[in-house]
Amino acid sequence: MSNSTVAKRYAIALFELAQQKKELRSVETDLRELKIVWTGNKDLKELFTSPKLTLDKKKMLIREIFTNANPIIINTLLVLIEKKRLDEVISIINEFMELSNNAQGVAEAKVYSTRELTEDERARISTVFSKNVGKQSLRIENIVDPSLLGGIRIQIGNRIYDSSLSTKLDRLKRNLIG
Repeated sequence: MSNSTVAKRYAIALFELAQQKKELRSVETDLRELKIVWTGNKDLKELFTSPKLTLDKKKMLIREIFTNANPIIINTLLVLIEKKRLDEVISIINEFMELSNNAQGVAEAKVYSTRELTEDERARISTVFSKNVGKQSLRIENIVDPSLLGGIRIQIGNRIYDSSLSTKLDRLKRNLIG
């Protein structure tokens, strides 16, 4: 079984359980935080993949570290430890987010700008571009990139909408040279 198939199965089970318990938003929020912690802390991953630590100690650590997390997530992590699938955590989270976004009519978007966007700007971008991808709204991650010089660049899935000044200048330069 490929890793993506395993991740998808766990994500579907997690998603269905969260929906059944009416805790989808809580689980989603906690999974976003877990992803940040898991990807940002190499030592944590090494600790849980270490053969020196027994399964019981790993489970105890999960309960201690993620005390405030939704019990659904804690139980999922305990199952992943038991099944030796902790290496799938990020893939499971990504699959879960895709399922959750589809259920809510939301798309993930990265918006690159020269400064932090205001809530009003985020809302207008969400309104305009969500229609382009057939969704109700966008969940925007704003990335400040001064190299754009002005304007914005939006990435939604594999689509890119680029109205940045740097891109326009590059096009002008190519046209003048060519």
